[in-house]
Amino acid sequence: MKKVLILGAGLVARPLVRYLLDQPDFRVEVASRTVSKAEKLIEGHPRGVAKELNLKSEEALKGEVAGADLVISMVPYAFHPKVAELCIAHKKQMVTTSYVSDTMKKLDADARKAGIIILNEVGLDPGIDHMEAMRVIHEIHDKGGKLVGFISFCGGLPAPEANANRCIAATATATTFAARDYFKGTVVEDAVPRLMKKNAAAV
Repeated sequence: MKKVLILGAGLVARPLVRYLLDQPDFRVEVASRTVSKAEKLIEGHPRGVAKELNLKSEEALKGEVAGADLVISMVPYAFHPKVAELCIAHKKQMVTTSYVSDTMKKLDADARKAGIIILNEVGLDPGIDHMEAMRVIHEIHDKGGKLVGFISFCGGLPAPEANANRCIAATATATTFAARDYFKGTVVEDAVPRLMKKNAAAV
């Protein structure tokens, strides 16, 4: 039975935990600084384990990573590089939902050398939004159409009645990053101050 270690028990972890617990070949361990949150996600499932883990304790983190087959990091993106380094050292596969930071990019060669996969950007935004974009684009091409423009704000603009959700902080942080757009036939490098303004005007 494969052991899946999930780091973090925040708001977005529940669907993942419940999905994995429904798979008969996985033992799911949820490690969180607040073990009660992990316990709520496991809900006494026979193949689930809740553990207390402080990511600032490298020895404790190292032990958890070493004992896993797959590590899914659902903690803030600033912790991903440390987790990735341990996954590389112990040759463990790793998945995150976060954008690929420059620090994570620098670990790519080491991960390849270790023979492991570090898969990033597999959440809603980024992740599902990318797949949905490609589905739409392929559908247009399959019908003989030509795509002349595509703009997506998936996950980035909350409805007013939902803007108290704490998950929005991470999404808002993403809008502070620069971007590279393919806009009207030209690749455009966008600095942060004009990024949202330009795209909003183009809608």
